[in-house]
Amino acid sequence: MRIISCLLLLGISLGAEAQQRPEALQPIPLGSIQPTGWLKVQMEKDVQGFVGNLDILVPDLINDPIYGSGRLGKNSKAKDLGNLKEGDMEGEDQYKWWNSETQSNWWDGFIRNAALTNNGPGIEKAKRYVQAILATQDEDGYLGIYDKESRYAFKSENGELWSKATLYRALLGYYEFTKDERVLNAVKRAVENVMRNYPINASSPFSSGTKFNGGVSHGLTFTDVLERMYYCTKEEKYRAYALFLYRDFSQTFQSESDAQLKSILNPNYKLKSHGVHTFEHLRTVIIANYASSDTVLEKALKIYLDRIKAVISPSGGAIGDEWIAERTPNATRTGYEYCSLHELLDSYCLLLQKTGNAKTGDDVERIFYNAAQGSRNPTHSCIAYLKTDNSYEMMGTRNGEVEPDRKQTRYKYSPAHQDVAVCCNPNAGRISPYFVQNSWMKENETTLVATLLMPNRLQTSVSGSPVTIENRTNYPYENNLNFRIQLDKPTLFTLKIRKPGWVKRVDTRERYTIEKDFIVIHRMFSAADEVKISFQSQVEVQVDNNQEHYFSYGALLYAKPIEAEEVPGKVYANQLADLFYKPVGLTRYSFSKSPKPVFKDGIITTELTNTSSGKKEKVELIPFGKTILRQATFK
Repeated sequence: MRIISCLLLLGISLGAEAQQRPEALQPIPLGSIQPTGWLKVQMEKDVQGFVGNLDILVPDLINDPIYGSGRLGKNSKAKDLGNLKEGDMEGEDQYKWWNSETQSNWWDGFIRNAALTNNGPGIEKAKRYVQAILATQDEDGYLGIYDKESRYAFKSENGELWSKATLYRALLGYYEFTKDERVLNAVKRAVENVMRNYPINASSPFSSGTKFNGGVSHGLTFTDVLERMYYCTKEEKYRAYALFLYRDFSQTFQSESDAQLKSILNPNYKLKSHGVHTFEHLRTVIIANYASSDTVLEKALKIYLDRIKAVISPSGGAIGDEWIAERTPNATRTGYEYCSLHELLDSYCLLLQKTGNAKTGDDVERIFYNAAQGSRNPTHSCIAYLKTDNSYEMMGTRNGEVEPDRKQTRYKYSPAHQDVAVCCNPNAGRISPYFVQNSWMKENETTLVATLLMPNRLQTSVSGSPVTIENRTNYPYENNLNFRIQLDKPTLFTLKIRKPGWVKRVDTRERYTIEKDFIVIHRMFSAADEVKISFQSQVEVQVDNNQEHYFSYGALLYAKPIEAEEVPGKVYANQLADLFYKPVGLTRYSFSKSPKPVFKDGIITTELTNTSSGKKEKVELIPFGKTILRQATFK
């Protein structure tokens, strides 16, 4: 009765989930889309670098048998993770489950990178890992990190659902790639174990007291597993259970409360939680909305999306350094976490699949091609844990700021970031495969949709016949697309290509129509065919919420690079190292009205005012993602 009454107070109709909302597009299994061109080269380098070697860089974390012989019990102590704890939320219990997140998110990214780049040794390594993990499954189906005495019996912080979510996502990715039914059956049994021990509408998985419970809140991402299980099996019980989890999460105490329904429906509420939680929980709000026809959930999703939009910087990076704390974005004073970049991108990809909204594709590309590329080191295999759009130094703190009572080291480049937490590097390994995997979807069996633009190759079927489509392009560094199509025989089908919002003119010899910002080409395609399209753009000067100007061309944000001295830090295995950067002769610029900026050969040339001399100078801006230190916005 308590659960039912609380739901009614929240305004949710119990009968509303009987009819699900229709979805615009259908996802395509992992492995059906592979990167090509510059993106494949980058992903291959990642596998040779920090993505493929994290188990060597931090072996104690990756090899901890937390899912097997090292399962946690009531007397388990927090482990030494090699990290500094200044600035983390209080609560020793969170450090007990951290290794499950580190391991499983890393394996998820590793498996997907190996699969999408056809890395033979990597695929074999993934196979051995999966076999070892499946061997830890108990007879009753339990697959997780707690011993029999501890599991499902918590009154405080724990990682029960969170550790399962990260592991099962990796296993389902492996299943989609290999079609190994043993893996899918193992995940089915594991999910059934959860559903038996946390009965739907008769238990409260998210009840854990009234203290910090970040791991419990992370566990809401178990809905990722349920959504993919529905995709693999079409069994409605998985979406019904996802809706139950969101309802229980919404009516219990959560230290990460941004996505709780009561928070969303409160017009005075401002986002304040740990950014990663806020952005990963968007997926649950989406899943709950599409598992139900309830108008309250529909309203909640719109409100939540608007709130998230209000905390995003020009590059697509949403505040997450690490708490949003009711702030608005500032290109210099608010940073974003690499974990947040992946989680928001993944959430937007799900939203794109559900809605088919072309503008959401723009949001996805904005994150990946700008904030995410701009948080990678362009010459070394390492990423920034935290980064700002205007990055004037990377010596550990945010542009040189000193925070009282906190030892900040997150603003640097590292292949592991063990001194903070090995969480961003695993997620940095996930972001490219997830981006690639969502670049094509189906509207139906006769309509293929290029949702995200990049160099890639699709292998699927259309109208019952196999088809291969390779997009030969250097996008987003050039805006020419060449879709090479291979069929067994001439086939009538529809090809839809997302038209980005920045496009001023479409050049092609194809006959097409525009439907909701998608280019629609419907014709008989020959066995060997091609579709060539060019997008014409122009330099755009835009203004952010702080009235600072920034420059873009096509999908890319441009910035003034700042010369920097590289300062080496900790050296890991295989000569991978932490790297700091301090500016050399830093000059800052302000915006000045000048002749129209000129774009040529990948560079924007314009005039800006040197803030020291007060004089206008001709400056060159380069793609944001190719910078380390930079100025991207100009007052």
